[in-house]
Amino acid sequence: MAATALATPLLLAASPHPGRPAPHDPGKEAAKLSKELVKKASARDAYRHLQQFQAIADSTDGHRAAGSLGHDASAAYVYRQLQRAGYKVSYENFRFTYTETLAEKLAVVTPTPRDVTIKAMTYTPSTKVGGLTAALVAVPVDATTGCEATDYASATFTGKIALIKRGGCSFAEKQAAAADAGAAGAVIYNNVEGALSGTLGEVAAGRIPTGGLTQAEGEKLAADLAGGEVTVSFEIRELQQDRPTRNVIAETPGGSPARTVMLGAHLDSVTEGPGINDNGSGSAGLLDVALKLAKSQSKPANKVRFAWWSAEENGLIGSEKYVAALSEKQREQIALYLNFDMIASPNGVQFVFDGDNSDEVGEGPGPEGSAQLERDINDFLDGKGKPHEGTDFTGRSDYGPFIEVGIPSGGTDTGAEGIKTAAQAEVFGGEAGIAYDPCYHAACDDLDNIDMGHFDTNIDVIANAVGTYAHDLRSLTRPVDAGTGTPGSGGSGGGLREGHGRVAE
Repeated sequence: MAATALATPLLLAASPHPGRPAPHDPGKEAAKLSKELVKKASARDAYRHLQQFQAIADSTDGHRAAGSLGHDASAAYVYRQLQRAGYKVSYENFRFTYTETLAEKLAVVTPTPRDVTIKAMTYTPSTKVGGLTAALVAVPVDATTGCEATDYASATFTGKIALIKRGGCSFAEKQAAAADAGAAGAVIYNNVEGALSGTLGEVAAGRIPTGGLTQAEGEKLAADLAGGEVTVSFEIRELQQDRPTRNVIAETPGGSPARTVMLGAHLDSVTEGPGINDNGSGSAGLLDVALKLAKSQSKPANKVRFAWWSAEENGLIGSEKYVAALSEKQREQIALYLNFDMIASPNGVQFVFDGDNSDEVGEGPGPEGSAQLERDINDFLDGKGKPHEGTDFTGRSDYGPFIEVGIPSGGTDTGAEGIKTAAQAEVFGGEAGIAYDPCYHAACDDLDNIDMGHFDTNIDVIANAVGTYAHDLRSLTRPVDAGTGTPGSGGSGGGLREGHGRVAE
């Protein structure tokens, strides 16, 4: 009964003339609700949800990964908050392959011993306990290094470890080609600055143990090989188990289902840490706005639906499951999808997804309407005097499945393992030459890893979008002036997060 009572503000709006519906001015209603939500939603309030996520992680093995007690408790917390606020809330249950790194070690044995930092790729096969010692062999570098059988013709790879530069095809394709050449393992090094935290996409794709290296580490090993033979000790082991998990889906009781406005954030962390920025920040910001919407006196003309995805870190599995289960009619009813992932990076940049491909970087524009979503976010940030840059639709966060079925998409983030440039430091502050989030996929992604300024700005973006689109979708059909996108870093900056995609390259 309490939920029903609390839902009343969401369900009912007072009419100035009892018995006669009030005239609906979508623009006026949108402006009013947007202003109210931007004022009331705040980083301070959302931080309380981050504290809850941190407490959950502290009591459950230090993380909130999908398939773990930490994620189950996080999902239950979000569910209860929304249910009490009067939303129609449901769990979407599914099974997936839970992964947890057991060992990730690489060391040069000869000629000059040293340790090399390596990251196990998600869904990698495992070496035996203790690993193996073998010769390292470099795959010749070209535009598609390690992608074709001919790349391995110049040397013998049987029983050896292949050193492969990133680019030209997926990590899965590279390690499969190395396996076909007889390699016992593969190490793939980045072609840009920053760590390489990758995925093979699915368990079935894994052929040989595979890990990722930084560009600097990879180039150093390549230089060592140019001077002679190099032997390495290599151990990559990953736990892989079939486990259940769940998305949390909540929607307003009222509003037209034919015009559904959808926003989402992934709730799961990696197993390496509590995931307070990645993606407690997006989850908490979305939750705060949803709760403030429920307390408002507005009666949204459009249905507003919020999603907290699970198993994003395993390859967008939760959002993929959701989109795949939609009927054609249900897909057509979703007017837009906005995604918020890592919105409080401590050395961050304000990135906005490049819906119109005005930056001409990477994957091209999103479905029709995506350019308008980008413009609307940019206009809001401009009105607040907040600088911003475009970032590419790489398909490596939960907007990916929506784009694939033609749903207009957009959103924001503040960067992950990408390296901040000097030009970005000039505009956004922070330190050039280090990652936007130095604690990306690490144990230190805790409450101290949150930039409250970025957090507040992006919560305002969420609030403005919810307030606007709950009543008024007309901007989605208003033409975008050529060149309105802001030239920025594209996918090499904010949105590129190799550990999140299905087919990372």
